[in-house]
Amino acid sequence: MNHAPGALRFIFFTVLLDVLGIGLIIPVAPRLVEALQGQGESAAAYNVAILGAIYAGMQFIFAPILGSLSDQIGRRPVILISLAGSGLDYIAAAFAPTLTWLFIARAINGISGANITAASAYIADVTSPEKRAAGFGMLGAAFGLGFVIGPLMGGVLGEFDLRWPFFAAGGLSLINALYGFFVLPESLRREHRRPFSIARANPVGSLRNLGRYPIVRGLAIVLFLANTAQFGLHTTWVLYTKHRYQWSTRDVGLSLFAVGISAAVVQGLLARKIIPAIGERTAVLFGLGVGVAAYLGYGLANQGWMLIAILLAGSIGGIFQPASQSLVTRSVPPDEQGGIQGAITSLSCLAGILGPAIGGSLFGYFVSDSSPVYLPGASYFASSLLCLAALGTAIVIFRRGGTAGATVGTTVGQKDSLSP
Repeated sequence: MNHAPGALRFIFFTVLLDVLGIGLIIPVAPRLVEALQGQGESAAAYNVAILGAIYAGMQFIFAPILGSLSDQIGRRPVILISLAGSGLDYIAAAFAPTLTWLFIARAINGISGANITAASAYIADVTSPEKRAAGFGMLGAAFGLGFVIGPLMGGVLGEFDLRWPFFAAGGLSLINALYGFFVLPESLRREHRRPFSIARANPVGSLRNLGRYPIVRGLAIVLFLANTAQFGLHTTWVLYTKHRYQWSTRDVGLSLFAVGISAAVVQGLLARKIIPAIGERTAVLFGLGVGVAAYLGYGLANQGWMLIAILLAGSIGGIFQPASQSLVTRSVPPDEQGGIQGAITSLSCLAGILGPAIGGSLFGYFVSDSSPVYLPGASYFASSLLCLAALGTAIVIFRRGGTAGATVGTTVGQKDSLSP
């Protein structure tokens, strides 16, 4: 490939810093909220949940807007401006004198954090079809590393001052924006751009636009179901492991470290070997099948060491994500990559709201005295069913010839060098 040397590396660090910024404030956000409101832990937990909902809600609304905007003016300005916006917003949050100030800052950060859509479209622009799954695997590795490094840094910095992690996240984002100004070329050719349309850019319109491409619509459903299952796991992991295995905070931290490292290894290294060898459709089916078994194992494991063994073995199922994303981008023309990525990101945000609601409710009910049966793994059984539904959906769309539209976007990435 003959692309600009630092471009893909910059995209990797952009996503890494997006996730790192989120991870940095995870250990300190509840304590900062409690300090600002001057009330107890119960009220703090409520407001922390609102902060998360605000962030997800802003991403749901603005992901398709930023994606469609990048289809009109290019990926570079959207990525750089949003990075600078994130940096300034984290610094503003560090100075927050009130809870309202923090809520506003988090809402703005959700908007700028939606740059993942432009970053994903950038990968589609600059990689050839056969290399695209590896490119999206690189983004998955950035997510994994970000969730490992971020909370660790946040915890260490937060010991000195609750606001230091916000300054660190802001500084890193601004440095990356400055770095990108010098190394990031534009990836979208002018002849591949399209006018911005609010009909396509609003969340409802962007989701409706998915229906124009059967393979994309089907894979969007697959990703939504699988992400809902995964977000359900995220919500209950700490509660489940403490309740069933009496894990300490240290034990939970080590398990999350293992999750992040496994994701980075699988998506950053193994995916680029496995997916070309078995094909993208097979990788999607295999990964989802592993997910079905892994979630079932989480719910059935009666000892903590079993959970870690299942986690490490099940991480190979993560290859389904870059394989699915690669199939999506191959089915869409160059001037719609940003809009489609925005719609998929919006669905992921919905999954981020629905998954925790399902997982948390099931866990709470089936360990309560009002439940007719004690079933602490109920939320993971539900995740397994969701993953099974995703697998069934993928089988149906592939059997119906869902890749028929894959040639639509084959011009995407045919040019491996970046336009000036």
